[in-house]
This record gives sequence, structure tokens and C-alpha cells, in this order.
Amino acid sequence: MAFSHLGLSAKVLSAIETAGYKTPTPIQDQAIPHVLARRDVLGIAQTGTGKTAAFVLPMLTMLEQGRARARMPRTLILEPTRELAAQVADHFEKYGKNHKLNVALIIGGVSFDDQDAKLLRGVDVLIATPGRLLDHFERGRLLLSGCELLIIDEADRMLDMGFIPDIERIGKLVPFTRQTLFFTATMPPEIQRIADTFLHNPVRVEVSKPATTAVTITQLLVATGRDPHEKRETLRRLIRSADNFKNAIIFCNRKREVANLYRSLLRHKFNAVALHGDLDQPARMAALDRFRRGEAELLIASDVAARGLDIPEVSHIFNFDVPHHPDDYVHRVGRTGRAGRSGTAITIVAPIDGKAVGAIERLTGQTIPWMDKPASSEIPAEIRSSQEAEQAPRNSSPRHRRSNQPPRAAKQKQPQRLRRPQPAEDDSGGHLPAFLLRPVKA
Repeated sequence: MAFSHLGLSAKVLSAIETAGYKTPTPIQDQAIPHVLARRDVLGIAQTGTGKTAAFVLPMLTMLEQGRARARMPRTLILEPTRELAAQVADHFEKYGKNHKLNVALIIGGVSFDDQDAKLLRGVDVLIATPGRLLDHFERGRLLLSGCELLIIDEADRMLDMGFIPDIERIGKLVPFTRQTLFFTATMPPEIQRIADTFLHNPVRVEVSKPATTAVTITQLLVATGRDPHEKRETLRRLIRSADNFKNAIIFCNRKREVANLYRSLLRHKFNAVALHGDLDQPARMAALDRFRRGEAELLIASDVAARGLDIPEVSHIFNFDVPHHPDDYVHRVGRTGRAGRSGTAITIVAPIDGKAVGAIERLTGQTIPWMDKPASSEIPAEIRSSQEAEQAPRNSSPRHRRSNQPPRAAKQKQPQRLRRPQPAEDDSGGHLPAFLLRPVKA
């Protein structure tokens, strides 16, 4: 099906044609007609499936009628990170070049006065992070009573970053009669509760199962030792020997590890930039621009960037640290293999990472293979036991499995005999006299 069958306006179709797109993605094909019909939509889709255009394109069509008033935005898009908010703004600039719409980006790290000046002129589309949006509202510089459409993007990331209370507060500030679009990649119980609160008789659009990775991504595990120097050496070896390598995003769990790994890679003559939450907004945007333009081959990032990057042609993802939360793994590897392209995601596994890898495999429902099959002793016990459990015959009984164990292991499983309690001891180690152990009559 072509875009022309979705009900989009002529101006939007012209911009799509100029951008070179011919066929809508599944999320766009299913969601756009419902958005244009003013229905609430619950969209479940992984990153790289084109879900941003699934709400930007119908919004442009709907906003061709009407005009904005001062400090009263017509539509509101909430994003969890500054980078993702900036990329949504880029989509409006790309597809809305035939429209004369005022788009305001309200994020941290930018002057309040400049943002206030945009709000005063009137805004058709307000793209914001929750914290900065509430700051403007509390200062009396913003009214949400005229909002006709509310989009909550990356809702599960909002949950991880602690924004749900802010989202619930914002939901009470916009009109009850607004249209709401709710997009998420995973569907934990808390997100389901929020969706039930915000949406009224929604249309559910699901183009992939929650917490699944794209089939175009090759996922691999690589064993390493406990020593940080050995781990960094493993990463350098993987980068140098990677097939079809163009560029890569390297994820760490902590900001300090991002800085340490960045300095280490520069010492070994790698072309790299770093991105984490302690950088100010100009530095973060400068690092992203260098990586997008190909001036830097490696981007070392913390999870602040896991769901906020839209770089179509990332060939490799390296998990230098296994993420603590399995959902973060899904979003990290989703930075590659986008828009039908192939990609490779390699996770470096230290002996301490067994439980985290096991949780990822349970969430995604698939076993991640090893790049170079390590010796059994090098595989963390949690991963080894889960793989052995999958390989064990399903019809084997517990008694049959126990019969193959050595006698000593079987003996250890026998319950110990109960022993009679010993007399209590005082602090000096001697036994208390018998008369002190007699019960006292009241």
C-alpha cells in the first residue's frame, strides 16, 4: 500500500515523495488512519519501525486547519530525553516544509527566555521533556487548556527515568476531551495502568511482540575476565576484527565508565566521542553531530542515549556492560538494524554478568549464541545452568536425573537429623547454671 491511501493531505504526500519514501511501514500503515479519525491509539513497536512518522504525518494533516494562540499550544508531544525530543523536531522540519507551523522545543540546557519567546508567539506543536514543561507551567508561561492532541512517546522509558508522576500531573492539565496517542516498546504492568488511565477506548496497534528485538539484528555474546583492562582489550579486539564495520555505539552502565572508556579508546588511537548525562546540551549535540556526519566512528554512551538516538546506519552495537534491566538491552540493540537494514549487537560478558544475561534471554524469549564458544568453566553459572536446562529432555523425570549424580551429591541433599538443643551459653563461653534456666513463676 502507498502513502496516498492513508488519507494524508497533498502537502504531506509531497513532502514524503521529496524525502524519497514510497511505502509506509507496518506501524504507519495501521496507525495513521486511526489518528486521522481522531481515535486514541496505543502503539506497541520497537525502535526503528518508523513510529515517529506514524504520528508526525497525520499531525501535519490535522494542523492545516486552525491557528495557534499565545502560550496555548495546540498539540503536545512528550519525550523522555532531550535527544529524542530534538529528533522529533527534525521530523517536523523534514515533513512540514510545505506548512507554516510554529514548532517549539522545550528541553533542559537551553535558555528559558528563548523558549518563552516562542511560546508567546503561539505554538502549533510543542515538543517537550516533562520536567522543563512543568517548569514553564509553574512560572505561568504556559497554558495547556487548548491542547487538542497529546502524544506520549517512549512511555516505558518514561517509567525507567521516573517521569510517570510528572506524566500523570500533565495529563490532568490538558483537556479531558483531547485525543491521546500512546507509544511504547515494552508493556510492563505499570505502563498498562497508565495507558488505561490516559486512553479512552483506544485502538491497539502492535507490530511486534513487546520486548522483542528486530530479526535483522545478529546478536552475540563474548566472554571476558573480571579485570577491567582485559575487558577493554576484548572490546578493542572486537572493533578491529568486526565484519562490515562502519560505526558503532558502545553502551556502558555508568557515566564514570563512559569517561574512562572514552579516554582509553583515545589513547589507543580510536576516533571516538562520548555522550552521558553530565554533559551540557551543546556538548551533547556536538558529539551526536560528529557521529552522524561520520567524523567519529565510535560513540560511547550511557543509557541516557539508549532510546534517544535515531541514526539510521549504525552497523554495530557493543554492550561493554551488560545492562542491569533487560528492557534496556532491547532498546540498546534497537539502535542498529533500523528500517530493514542489518546490524550486529555484541555483548561482552564477565563472570559477574550471568544473572543479567539470563534475565535478558528470558525477556526476549531467545538464547543468544556465543561468538567464540568459551570453555564451560568460563561461562557464568547462571547462563550455563539455563542452557543445560533447555537442552535436557523434557520427558526425563527428576528421579532419573538424580540417579546420574555422584553419591556424595545425593548424600548432601538428604535432610539433616534434628539435634537436641544445647544448654545456653553466657558471654564468657561457659554453660549457665541449671537454676537460671528454670521458669520464673509470676
